[in-house]
Amino acid sequence: MARKATPEDKFSFGLWTIGWEARDQFGDATRPALDPVESVHQLAKLGVAHVTFHDDDVVPFGSDAATRDAILARFKGALDETGITVEMVTTNTFSHPIFKDGAFTSNDRRVRRYGLRKVVRNVDLAAELGAATFVMWGGREGAEYDSAKDLKAAHDRYREGIDTVAGYIKDKGYDLKIAIEPKPNEPRGDILLPTVGHALAFIAELEHGDIVGLNPETGHEQMAGLNYTGGLAQALWSNKLFHIDLNGQKSIKYDQDLVFGHGDLFSAFGTVDLIENGFPSGGPRYDGPRHFDYKPSRTEDMAGVWESAAANIQAYLILKERALAFRADPEVQAALEEAGVYELAQPTIAEGETLDDLLNDRSTFEDLDVEDVAKRGFHFVRLNQLALEHALGAR
Repeated sequence: MARKATPEDKFSFGLWTIGWEARDQFGDATRPALDPVESVHQLAKLGVAHVTFHDDDVVPFGSDAATRDAILARFKGALDETGITVEMVTTNTFSHPIFKDGAFTSNDRRVRRYGLRKVVRNVDLAAELGAATFVMWGGREGAEYDSAKDLKAAHDRYREGIDTVAGYIKDKGYDLKIAIEPKPNEPRGDILLPTVGHALAFIAELEHGDIVGLNPETGHEQMAGLNYTGGLAQALWSNKLFHIDLNGQKSIKYDQDLVFGHGDLFSAFGTVDLIENGFPSGGPRYDGPRHFDYKPSRTEDMAGVWESAAANIQAYLILKERALAFRADPEVQAALEEAGVYELAQPTIAEGETLDDLLNDRSTFEDLDVEDVAKRGFHFVRLNQLALEHALGAR
Protein backbone atom coordinates (compact mmCIF):
# COMPACT_ATOMS: atom_id res chain seq x y z
CA MET A 1 0.00 0.00 0.00
CA ALA A 2 1.19 3.50 -0.80
CA ARG A 3 1.68 6.16 1.84
CA LYS A 4 -1.22 8.00 3.46
CA ALA A 5 -2.47 11.03 1.57
CA THR A 6 -1.91 14.57 2.81
CA PRO A 7 -3.51 17.86 1.67
CA GLU A 8 -0.33 18.54 -0.34
CA ASP A 9 -1.44 15.76 -2.71
CA LYS A 10 -4.37 17.99 -3.74
CA PHE A 11 -6.97 15.22 -3.70
CA SER A 12 -10.55 16.35 -4.10
CA PHE A 13 -13.93 14.57 -4.03
CA GLY A 14 -17.36 15.60 -5.21
CA LEU A 15 -19.95 15.36 -2.45
CA TRP A 16 -22.22 13.60 -4.98
CA THR A 17 -19.70 10.73 -5.16
CA ILE A 18 -19.62 9.38 -1.62
CA GLY A 19 -23.11 10.79 -1.13
CA TRP A 20 -24.68 8.73 -3.93
CA GLU A 21 -27.54 6.68 -2.53
CA ALA A 22 -27.01 4.08 -5.28
CA ARG A 23 -30.38 4.55 -6.94
CA ASP A 24 -30.39 3.64 -10.62
CA GLN A 25 -32.88 3.18 -13.45
CA PHE A 26 -33.60 -0.38 -12.38
CA GLY A 27 -33.57 -0.18 -8.61
CA ASP A 28 -34.13 1.92 -5.54
CA ALA A 29 -31.46 3.29 -3.23
CA THR A 30 -29.31 0.77 -1.36
CA ARG A 31 -27.80 3.35 1.02
CA PRO A 32 -29.23 6.15 3.15
CA ALA A 33 -28.65 9.83 2.44
CA LEU A 34 -25.29 11.08 3.68
CA ASP A 35 -24.98 14.38 5.53
CA PRO A 36 -22.53 16.65 3.63
CA VAL A 37 -21.03 17.69 6.98
CA GLU A 38 -20.25 14.06 7.80
CA SER A 39 -18.74 13.67 4.34
CA VAL A 40 -16.38 16.58 4.95
CA HIS A 41 -15.21 15.15 8.26
CA GLN A 42 -14.71 11.64 6.88
CA LEU A 43 -12.79 12.90 3.85
CA ALA A 44 -10.53 14.95 6.10
CA LYS A 45 -9.56 11.73 7.87
CA LEU A 46 -8.40 10.35 4.52
CA GLY A 47 -6.08 13.33 3.94
CA VAL A 48 -8.29 14.96 1.31
CA ALA A 49 -7.61 18.64 0.63
CA HIS A 50 -10.79 19.77 -1.13
CA VAL A 51 -14.44 19.05 -1.77
CA THR A 52 -16.69 20.03 -4.64
CA PHE A 53 -20.46 19.99 -4.99
CA HIS A 54 -23.54 20.74 -7.03
CA ASP A 55 -25.76 23.28 -5.32
CA ASP A 56 -28.42 20.63 -4.66
CA ASP A 57 -25.87 18.31 -3.01
CA VAL A 58 -25.73 20.69 -0.05
CA VAL A 59 -28.99 22.66 -0.19
CA PRO A 60 -32.07 20.66 -1.27
CA PHE A 61 -33.77 21.95 -4.41
CA GLY A 62 -36.48 24.49 -3.63
CA SER A 63 -35.22 25.44 -0.14
CA ASP A 64 -36.25 28.91 1.00
CA ALA A 65 -33.63 31.58 1.70
CA ALA A 66 -33.58 31.07 5.49
CA THR A 67 -33.16 27.31 5.18
CA ARG A 68 -30.44 27.77 2.57
CA ASP A 69 -28.52 30.19 4.79
CA ALA A 70 -28.73 27.85 7.80
CA ILE A 71 -27.54 24.83 5.81
CA LEU A 72 -24.65 26.74 4.28
CA ALA A 73 -23.59 28.14 7.67
CA ARG A 74 -23.40 24.62 9.08
CA PHE A 75 -21.49 23.41 6.01
CA LYS A 76 -19.00 26.27 6.26
CA GLY A 77 -18.49 25.35 9.91
CA ALA A 78 -17.41 21.84 8.87
CA LEU A 79 -14.96 23.32 6.36
CA ASP A 80 -13.47 25.56 9.05
CA GLU A 81 -13.18 22.67 11.52
CA THR A 82 -11.38 20.37 9.09
CA GLY A 83 -9.36 22.80 6.98
CA ILE A 84 -10.87 21.33 3.83
CA THR A 85 -11.59 23.92 1.15
CA VAL A 86 -14.02 24.13 -1.75
CA GLU A 87 -12.06 24.21 -4.99
CA MET A 88 -14.94 23.84 -7.45
CA VAL A 89 -18.70 24.39 -7.49
CA THR A 90 -21.19 23.36 -10.14
CA THR A 91 -24.95 23.61 -10.63
CA ASN A 92 -27.46 20.79 -11.00
CA THR A 93 -29.39 21.57 -14.17
CA PHE A 94 -30.32 17.97 -14.92
CA SER A 95 -32.22 16.31 -12.04
CA HIS A 96 -35.45 18.29 -11.67
CA PRO A 97 -38.13 17.63 -14.32
CA ILE A 98 -38.01 21.28 -15.39
CA PHE A 99 -34.66 20.48 -17.03
CA LYS A 100 -35.86 17.44 -18.98
CA ASP A 101 -35.03 19.23 -22.25
CA GLY A 102 -31.94 21.00 -20.95
CA ALA A 103 -31.25 24.32 -19.26
CA PHE A 104 -29.34 26.66 -21.59
CA THR A 105 -30.68 24.89 -24.71
CA SER A 106 -34.24 23.96 -23.73
CA ASN A 107 -36.84 24.65 -26.39
CA ASP A 108 -38.81 26.37 -23.61
CA ARG A 109 -37.49 29.93 -23.09
CA ARG A 110 -38.88 30.00 -19.53
CA VAL A 111 -36.63 27.09 -18.62
CA ARG A 112 -33.58 28.79 -20.12
CA ARG A 113 -34.22 31.93 -18.09
CA TYR A 114 -34.75 29.92 -14.90
CA GLY A 115 -31.60 27.87 -15.57
CA LEU A 116 -29.53 31.00 -16.07
CA ARG A 117 -30.76 32.42 -12.77
CA LYS A 118 -29.93 29.16 -10.97
CA VAL A 119 -26.41 29.10 -12.43
CA VAL A 120 -25.64 32.77 -11.65
CA ARG A 121 -26.84 32.32 -8.06
CA ASN A 122 -24.29 29.56 -7.59
CA VAL A 123 -21.51 31.50 -9.27
CA ASP A 124 -21.95 33.93 -6.38
CA LEU A 125 -21.75 31.01 -3.93
CA ALA A 126 -18.62 29.64 -5.60
CA ALA A 127 -16.93 33.03 -5.31
CA GLU A 128 -18.04 33.37 -1.69
CA LEU A 129 -16.48 29.98 -0.83
CA GLY A 130 -13.22 30.76 -2.62
CA ALA A 131 -13.58 28.21 -5.41
CA ALA A 132 -11.27 28.60 -8.40
CA THR A 133 -13.42 26.76 -10.94
CA PHE A 134 -17.09 26.66 -11.89
CA VAL A 135 -17.84 23.48 -13.84
CA MET A 136 -20.63 23.29 -16.39
CA TRP A 137 -21.79 19.81 -17.38
CA GLY A 138 -24.66 20.04 -19.83
CA GLY A 139 -26.03 16.58 -19.21
CA ARG A 140 -29.50 17.48 -20.53
CA GLU A 141 -28.27 19.79 -23.31
CA GLY A 142 -29.08 17.50 -26.20
CA ALA A 143 -31.80 15.37 -27.75
CA GLU A 144 -32.91 11.87 -28.64
CA TYR A 145 -34.31 12.85 -32.04
CA ASP A 146 -32.59 14.79 -34.82
CA SER A 147 -35.75 16.70 -35.64
CA ALA A 148 -36.28 17.85 -32.03
CA LYS A 149 -33.67 20.61 -32.05
CA ASP A 150 -32.72 23.53 -34.24
CA LEU A 151 -29.03 22.78 -33.77
CA LYS A 152 -27.91 26.22 -34.93
CA ALA A 153 -30.20 27.87 -32.40
CA ALA A 154 -29.13 25.35 -29.73
CA HIS A 155 -25.47 26.29 -30.17
CA ASP A 156 -26.42 29.97 -30.24
CA ARG A 157 -28.28 29.61 -26.94
CA TYR A 158 -25.47 27.54 -25.41
CA ARG A 159 -22.98 30.24 -26.38
CA GLU A 160 -25.32 32.93 -25.05
CA GLY A 161 -25.66 31.15 -21.71
CA ILE A 162 -21.98 30.52 -21.09
CA ASP A 163 -20.92 33.95 -22.36
CA THR A 164 -23.50 35.57 -20.09
CA VAL A 165 -22.16 33.72 -17.05
CA ALA A 166 -18.54 34.42 -18.01
CA GLY A 167 -19.35 38.10 -18.52
CA TYR A 168 -21.01 38.19 -15.10
CA ILE A 169 -17.88 36.67 -13.51
CA LYS A 170 -15.77 39.41 -15.09
CA ASP A 171 -18.19 42.19 -14.14
CA LYS A 172 -18.14 41.03 -10.52
CA GLY A 173 -14.36 40.73 -10.50
CA TYR A 174 -14.51 37.12 -9.32
CA ASP A 175 -11.28 35.10 -9.47
CA LEU A 176 -13.16 32.24 -11.08
CA LYS A 177 -12.94 30.29 -14.33
CA ILE A 178 -15.53 28.16 -16.10
CA ALA A 179 -14.73 24.57 -17.08
CA ILE A 180 -16.98 22.78 -19.58
CA GLU A 181 -17.34 19.04 -18.98
CA PRO A 182 -17.91 17.10 -22.22
CA LYS A 183 -19.89 13.85 -22.44
CA PRO A 184 -21.16 12.04 -25.56
CA ASN A 185 -24.47 10.67 -24.25
CA GLU A 186 -26.41 9.74 -21.10
CA PRO A 187 -28.76 10.93 -19.86
CA ARG A 188 -29.67 12.37 -23.29
CA GLY A 189 -29.43 10.20 -26.36
CA ASP A 190 -26.86 12.66 -27.73
CA ILE A 191 -25.34 15.52 -25.77
CA LEU A 192 -24.02 18.76 -27.26
CA LEU A 193 -20.24 19.26 -26.86
CA PRO A 194 -19.64 15.49 -26.61
CA THR A 195 -15.83 15.44 -26.48
CA VAL A 196 -12.79 17.55 -25.60
CA GLY A 197 -12.34 18.46 -29.26
CA HIS A 198 -15.94 19.61 -29.68
CA ALA A 199 -15.70 21.74 -26.54
CA LEU A 200 -12.43 23.36 -27.62
CA ALA A 201 -13.98 24.34 -30.95
CA PHE A 202 -17.01 25.77 -29.13
CA ILE A 203 -14.84 27.79 -26.71
CA ALA A 204 -13.09 29.40 -29.69
CA GLU A 205 -16.45 30.94 -30.68
CA LEU A 206 -17.11 32.57 -27.28
CA GLU A 207 -16.75 36.26 -26.55
CA HIS A 208 -15.34 35.47 -23.10
CA GLY A 209 -13.53 32.27 -24.01
CA ASP A 210 -10.40 33.46 -22.23
CA ILE A 211 -11.88 32.34 -18.89
CA VAL A 212 -13.57 29.21 -20.26
CA GLY A 213 -11.73 25.90 -20.40
CA LEU A 214 -12.29 22.20 -19.86
CA ASN A 215 -12.98 19.62 -17.19
CA PRO A 216 -12.44 16.31 -19.01
CA GLU A 217 -13.65 13.14 -17.28
CA THR A 218 -12.04 9.74 -17.76
CA GLY A 219 -15.21 7.77 -18.40
CA HIS A 220 -16.81 10.40 -20.61
CA GLU A 221 -13.99 10.36 -23.15
CA GLN A 222 -13.66 6.57 -23.00
CA MET A 223 -17.42 6.13 -23.54
CA ALA A 224 -16.79 7.59 -26.99
CA GLY A 225 -13.88 5.21 -27.59
CA LEU A 226 -11.34 8.01 -27.17
CA ASN A 227 -8.02 8.18 -25.34
CA TYR A 228 -8.51 10.16 -22.13
CA THR A 229 -4.81 10.94 -21.75
CA GLY A 230 -4.76 12.25 -25.31
CA GLY A 231 -7.74 14.47 -24.55
CA LEU A 232 -6.03 15.85 -21.44
CA ALA A 233 -2.91 16.48 -23.50
CA GLN A 234 -4.76 18.50 -26.14
CA ALA A 235 -6.56 20.55 -23.50
CA LEU A 236 -3.25 21.15 -21.72
CA TRP A 237 -1.49 22.07 -24.97
CA SER A 238 -4.30 24.56 -25.60
CA ASN A 239 -3.90 26.03 -22.08
CA LYS A 240 -7.51 25.03 -21.42
CA LEU A 241 -7.12 22.23 -18.87
CA PHE A 242 -8.76 23.97 -15.91
CA HIS A 243 -9.90 20.90 -13.96
CA ILE A 244 -9.98 17.09 -14.23
CA ASP A 245 -12.41 14.34 -13.22
CA LEU A 246 -10.81 10.97 -12.52
CA ASN A 247 -12.66 7.65 -12.43
CA GLY A 248 -12.65 4.21 -14.02
CA GLN A 249 -14.40 2.98 -17.17
CA LYS A 250 -14.39 -0.35 -18.99
CA SER A 251 -14.78 0.30 -22.71
CA ILE A 252 -17.70 1.78 -24.62
CA LYS A 253 -20.82 1.35 -22.52
CA TYR A 254 -22.86 3.28 -19.96
CA ASP A 255 -21.04 5.70 -17.68
CA GLN A 256 -19.69 3.37 -14.99
CA ASP A 257 -17.98 5.86 -12.65
CA LEU A 258 -15.73 3.17 -11.20
CA VAL A 259 -12.89 3.84 -8.79
CA PHE A 260 -9.92 5.40 -10.61
CA GLY A 261 -7.72 2.59 -11.94
CA HIS A 262 -10.48 -0.01 -11.63
CA GLY A 263 -11.29 0.32 -15.32
CA ASP A 264 -8.53 0.68 -17.92
CA LEU A 265 -5.55 0.46 -15.57
CA PHE A 266 -2.84 1.03 -18.17
CA SER A 267 -4.64 4.12 -19.45
CA ALA A 268 -4.83 5.35 -15.85
CA PHE A 269 -1.04 4.94 -15.64
CA GLY A 270 -0.67 7.10 -18.75
CA THR A 271 -2.94 9.73 -17.25
CA VAL A 272 -0.96 9.93 -14.01
CA ASP A 273 2.30 9.98 -15.98
CA LEU A 274 1.10 13.05 -17.89
CA ILE A 275 -0.24 14.80 -14.78
CA GLU A 276 2.81 14.17 -12.61
CA ASN A 277 5.63 14.25 -15.19
CA GLY A 278 4.29 16.56 -17.87
CA PHE A 279 5.30 16.41 -21.52
CA PRO A 280 8.80 15.01 -22.32
CA SER A 281 9.52 18.26 -24.18
CA GLY A 282 8.32 20.47 -21.34
CA GLY A 283 5.53 22.98 -21.77
CA PRO A 284 2.26 23.49 -19.87
CA ARG A 285 1.73 21.46 -16.68
CA TYR A 286 -1.46 20.65 -14.82
CA ASP A 287 -1.12 21.76 -11.21
CA GLY A 288 -4.75 21.69 -10.13
CA PRO A 289 -6.70 19.35 -7.86
CA ARG A 290 -6.69 15.61 -8.48
CA HIS A 291 -10.46 15.37 -8.42
CA PHE A 292 -12.37 12.07 -8.21
CA ASP A 293 -15.81 11.86 -9.82
CA TYR A 294 -16.79 8.25 -9.18
CA LYS A 295 -19.67 6.40 -7.55
CA PRO A 296 -19.29 3.77 -4.83
CA SER A 297 -20.79 0.62 -6.33
CA ARG A 298 -24.41 -0.09 -5.56
CA THR A 299 -23.32 -3.26 -3.78
CA GLU A 300 -21.45 -1.28 -1.07
CA ASP A 301 -22.66 -0.41 2.42
CA MET A 302 -21.50 2.76 4.19
CA ALA A 303 -18.21 1.17 5.24
CA GLY A 304 -17.67 0.29 1.59
CA VAL A 305 -18.26 3.90 0.60
CA TRP A 306 -15.23 5.04 2.58
CA GLU A 307 -13.20 2.03 1.45
CA SER A 308 -13.90 3.04 -2.14
CA ALA A 309 -12.93 6.65 -1.47
CA ALA A 310 -9.64 5.45 -0.01
CA ALA A 311 -9.18 3.14 -3.01
CA ASN A 312 -9.18 6.13 -5.40
CA ILE A 313 -6.48 7.78 -3.34
CA GLN A 314 -4.34 4.66 -3.05
CA ALA A 315 -4.65 3.86 -6.75
CA TYR A 316 -3.48 7.35 -7.67
CA LEU A 317 -0.58 7.36 -5.22
CA ILE A 318 0.61 3.93 -6.39
CA LEU A 319 0.44 4.96 -10.03
CA LYS A 320 2.24 8.19 -9.18
CA GLU A 321 5.11 6.20 -7.64
CA ARG A 322 5.25 3.99 -10.73
CA ALA A 323 5.10 6.94 -13.15
CA LEU A 324 7.93 8.79 -11.42
CA ALA A 325 10.06 5.64 -11.43
CA PHE A 326 9.28 5.09 -15.13
CA ARG A 327 10.59 8.50 -16.17
CA ALA A 328 13.65 8.25 -13.90
CA ASP A 329 14.73 4.86 -15.27
CA PRO A 330 17.89 5.23 -17.45
CA GLU A 331 16.75 2.31 -19.61
CA VAL A 332 13.47 4.08 -20.27
CA GLN A 333 15.28 7.30 -21.12
CA ALA A 334 17.45 5.40 -23.60
CA ALA A 335 14.35 3.77 -25.10
CA LEU A 336 12.68 7.16 -25.46
CA GLU A 337 15.76 8.42 -27.28
CA GLU A 338 15.84 5.41 -29.59
CA ALA A 339 12.13 5.76 -30.32
CA GLY A 340 12.62 9.38 -31.39
CA VAL A 341 10.33 10.76 -28.71
CA TYR A 342 12.75 13.58 -27.91
CA GLU A 343 13.41 14.21 -31.62
CA LEU A 344 9.74 15.11 -32.15
CA ALA A 345 10.34 18.35 -30.24
CA GLN A 346 12.76 19.55 -32.94
CA PRO A 347 11.04 21.95 -35.36
CA THR A 348 10.60 20.47 -38.84
CA ILE A 349 11.74 23.76 -40.30
CA ALA A 350 14.73 24.97 -38.32
CA GLU A 351 14.92 28.38 -36.68
CA GLY A 352 15.98 30.91 -39.32
CA GLU A 353 15.12 28.49 -42.13
CA THR A 354 12.34 29.32 -44.59
CA LEU A 355 10.03 27.15 -46.64
CA ASP A 356 11.99 28.19 -49.73
CA ASP A 357 15.16 26.90 -48.04
CA LEU A 358 13.42 23.57 -47.47
CA LEU A 359 12.19 23.43 -51.06
CA ASN A 360 15.71 24.10 -52.35
CA ASP A 361 17.33 21.48 -50.09
CA ARG A 362 17.60 18.43 -52.38
CA SER A 363 18.66 16.22 -49.47
CA THR A 364 15.14 16.45 -47.99
CA PHE A 365 13.34 15.10 -51.06
CA GLU A 366 15.03 14.57 -54.44
CA ASP A 367 18.18 12.95 -53.04
CA LEU A 368 16.64 11.33 -49.94
CA ASP A 369 16.90 7.54 -49.93
CA VAL A 370 13.31 6.93 -48.87
CA GLU A 371 13.76 3.15 -48.87
CA ASP A 372 16.66 3.46 -46.43
CA VAL A 373 14.75 5.87 -44.16
CA ALA A 374 11.76 3.53 -44.25
CA LYS A 375 13.91 0.76 -42.74
CA ARG A 376 14.02 2.55 -39.40
CA GLY A 377 12.34 0.69 -36.56
CA PHE A 378 11.01 2.83 -33.72
CA HIS A 379 10.84 0.08 -31.06
CA PHE A 380 7.64 1.46 -29.59
CA VAL A 381 6.68 -2.01 -28.36
CA ARG A 382 9.82 -2.23 -26.22
CA LEU A 383 9.12 1.23 -24.81
CA ASN A 384 5.54 0.28 -24.05
CA GLN A 385 6.69 -2.93 -22.36
CA LEU A 386 8.94 -0.89 -20.09
CA ALA A 387 5.94 1.31 -19.24
CA LEU A 388 3.86 -1.80 -18.50
CA GLU A 389 6.52 -3.29 -16.25
CA HIS A 390 6.79 -0.05 -14.30
CA ALA A 391 3.00 0.25 -14.08
CA LEU A 392 2.80 -3.26 -12.64
CA GLY A 393 5.67 -2.71 -10.22
CA ALA A 394 7.87 -5.29 -11.94
CA ARG A 395 10.76 -2.82 -12.11
